[in-house]
Amino acid sequence: MTSNTVIKLHNTKTRKKSEFTPIDANNVRMYLCGPTVYDRAHLGNARPVVVFDVLYRLLRQVYGAAHVTYVRNFTDVDDKINATALERKEAGAPGTLEQLVAERTEETIGWYLNDMGKLGALEPDHMPRATQYIGQMVAMIEDLITKGHAYAAEGHVLFAVDSWKQHYGALSGRSVDDMIAGARVEVAPYKKNPMDFVLWKPSTDELPGWDSPWGRGRPGWHIECSAMAQELLGATFDIHGGGNDLMFPHHENEIAQSCCANGDDSFARYWLHNEMLQVEGKKMSKSLGNFFTVHDLLDQGIPGEVIRFVFLQTHYRKPMDWTEKKAKEAEATLRKWRALTAGIEPAANAAAAVLDALADDLNTAGAIAEMHKLAAAGDGPGLLASARLMGLLSDALGEWAETPDFDLSAYAAQLLEAREAAMQSKDFSQVDRLKAAFVAAGLEVRMSKAGVELVPGPGFDAAKLEGL
Repeated sequence: MTSNTVIKLHNTKTRKKSEFTPIDANNVRMYLCGPTVYDRAHLGNARPVVVFDVLYRLLRQVYGAAHVTYVRNFTDVDDKINATALERKEAGAPGTLEQLVAERTEETIGWYLNDMGKLGALEPDHMPRATQYIGQMVAMIEDLITKGHAYAAEGHVLFAVDSWKQHYGALSGRSVDDMIAGARVEVAPYKKNPMDFVLWKPSTDELPGWDSPWGRGRPGWHIECSAMAQELLGATFDIHGGGNDLMFPHHENEIAQSCCANGDDSFARYWLHNEMLQVEGKKMSKSLGNFFTVHDLLDQGIPGEVIRFVFLQTHYRKPMDWTEKKAKEAEATLRKWRALTAGIEPAANAAAAVLDALADDLNTAGAIAEMHKLAAAGDGPGLLASARLMGLLSDALGEWAETPDFDLSAYAAQLLEAREAAMQSKDFSQVDRLKAAFVAAGLEVRMSKAGVELVPGPGFDAAKLEGL
């Protein structure tokens, strides 16, 4: 351990904030539920990645990079992946359905890692794919059957919730009886209890499947994370994270099957859940036209660093609202900070106030407030060290902010002259033409009583100004 910093985290399981004490300070272990890789990651998928990336960085700062193990999985066997592969096959794509599933998986994982990298997320120490751990899943399911916590029925294997009834629901704060009353669960004749969930299910010959004691099939979603976490982090580890939409049923089911397999109440000791994301104050949905993938925003010229900064301005346990205004303000702040820290070396350590904010249940909003103070005081080295602890102001993320060395004063004077002439003639066509041309060249046009300012954006192309 390299620091005296005391980290406090809000544990969903206990419903309170408490001091984080790892099982072994030389081997701090964290698991984050990763994506199901059937399509590009949307903006909401990126929030837990950024949140837990900051926690990973904080843990590495406090305990030493060599003493932290971070696992984030890929679910690469799923009905949605199969459906996208089937669409491709029906559209005439060559190869078997299984091959097309594998192709789609590889493509989507590549997209995901590229997009998350552009948000400044470090790659975890392990990124297991569910399909690489089928043997461990089968072994865990067999163990659960032997211990009376699961049963086979019609080619399926189901977890028997009644065998864990006194504990089931503790994470989400629900009782089994209440859940049955209000549940949207798959009703199937082979279930002993409506809340019983699938550990293994049959697979057709053409879909991905694996041999098992219960016939050719594939795992249910919940067993995947339990098997991978146990294999890579052990039966008991420190932190399990994810979006709060995973709290029930996914995390509840993980706890049930892992604790039953372990034979005691051990699994993850701290559970952290981030809140959901909205866009312009509304839930993100395709029907509202406010559904964005990370790639969409990057394609629109919004830098990954700006997306990250907007995310970090809201505490992870509060709903986060993505707005165009926030993105523009974040870009302006980052430009100022990059100008202040250009060409200097960071301080040896992040500012104590920034580290303290992060250690207080990942208060990234508080940390950013402290960084504004550092900037106001002109403390470039302290600002740079603090920002880098949060994954900001790195060289790798900075290309967008490199303002081209191009004199725009003549173009600004031209627009100012056209505006003054238009005020007399009331004909603003020349002003509109110049503004449109400047915007097309990647300039932001700022006009006020004080004058005209032209600011290069990330896609500025000086060649497009020729002939104006």
